[in-house]
Amino acid sequence: MGRFVAYLDADDLWSEDKLLHQLQFMRQTDAAFCFGNYEFADENGRGTGKIVHVPAALTYRKALRNTTIFTSTVILDTQQIPRSEIRMPAIRSEDTALWWQLLRSGYTAYGFQETCVLYRRPSKSLSSNKLSAVKRIWDLYRKSEKLGVLYSCYNFFFWAFRAVRRRV
Repeated sequence: MGRFVAYLDADDLWSEDKLLHQLQFMRQTDAAFCFGNYEFADENGRGTGKIVHVPAALTYRKALRNTTIFTSTVILDTQQIPRSEIRMPAIRSEDTALWWQLLRSGYTAYGFQETCVLYRRPSKSLSSNKLSAVKRIWDLYRKSEKLGVLYSCYNFFFWAFRAVRRRV
C-alpha cells in the first residue's frame, strides 16, 4: 500500500492533475488531512459553474457547523495518520463520520483551493433526498458524536444554512 489514501466516489470525476497538485500542496503544508474545492456537474459530467470553495482549515468544532468536506476531494497521509484510524464506521454518512472522528482526534483538515473535482449529482442520488440528508446529519450529531440537543441544534442550524447556500 502507498503512503496516501485518496477517495473517489464512483459518480464523481477528478481532473487529470488533481493528485499531482493536491499532493504538492500537502507536502508544502505538511498536511495529514486535505480536502478541496469542487464543482457541481450534471449527470453527464459537465460542470455547472457552481463551485464550492472550502475554508483554509477546519478543526473538529468548525467541521460540525461546516460540512464542506467532500469525499472525492479528500487525501489522507498515512505517515501522519495511522491506517488503523482510517476506517469508515458502519453508519449512514460514514464519510462525514470518519472526517469528524479524525478531527476530534486532533487532526486539522487543510483546504486545497484548486477546483479539481466534479461532483456529479444524478436526480435520484442519495444526496438529492433532502429529508434523508437532514435525518443523516441529525443522527450523526446525536448518535455518532453524542452531542446534546442544544449543541446539535446549534450546529444543525449552520449546517442547514451552508447546505442551502452551496446549492443556490
